[in-house]
Amino acid sequence: MQSSAITLIVLLVLSIYFIATFWVFFYRYSILKRRVNIETDSLKMLYLGRSHTVSSNSLLHTYLSRVIEPNRAILGAASSDAIRSSTKGLTLLSIIASTSPFIGLFGTVVGILETFSRLGSQKSASLSVVAPAISEALIATAAGICVAIFAYSFHLILKRRAYELSSLLESQSDVVLSLSDEQE
Repeated sequence: MQSSAITLIVLLVLSIYFIATFWVFFYRYSILKRRVNIETDSLKMLYLGRSHTVSSNSLLHTYLSRVIEPNRAILGAASSDAIRSSTKGLTLLSIIASTSPFIGLFGTVVGILETFSRLGSQKSASLSVVAPAISEALIATAAGICVAIFAYSFHLILKRRAYELSSLLESQSDVVLSLSDEQE
């Protein structure tokens, strides 16, 4: 409670970053997990020969239903659109991962400067006076690093899931085009 307003603002910003990181991760992860499961099932049906086109739940279905003959351009557009919408939030996680250590470091520097300023006005300073003030200032750096670790880890997990989705869409596109060529 003896912290300065700047240190409290830094910790508040890092708290908001922390909450945003978890919100983006859980929201986007659930969407990607559901989409990957749907596309996996659709691809299995194509591989097993139980279907000659993607399932009606597939992200590609809407695009394929609008054309008479499937083609690489429409499937590429569908895949690009699906990946673009699936990777929303990754930029925010990247920004949080890269800026939160600096925000924490800023809070630490301000806290240490204030500590030395207070110590300068005292006649004598011992380790028992300096150590608690500096350790309190270092909390901001620790908080910034903690937020960055989660944001960066979640960014990589979501990026991998988006790649998995992209791979499934590409495989389905290839199978649909090969089945289309066989019918001709």
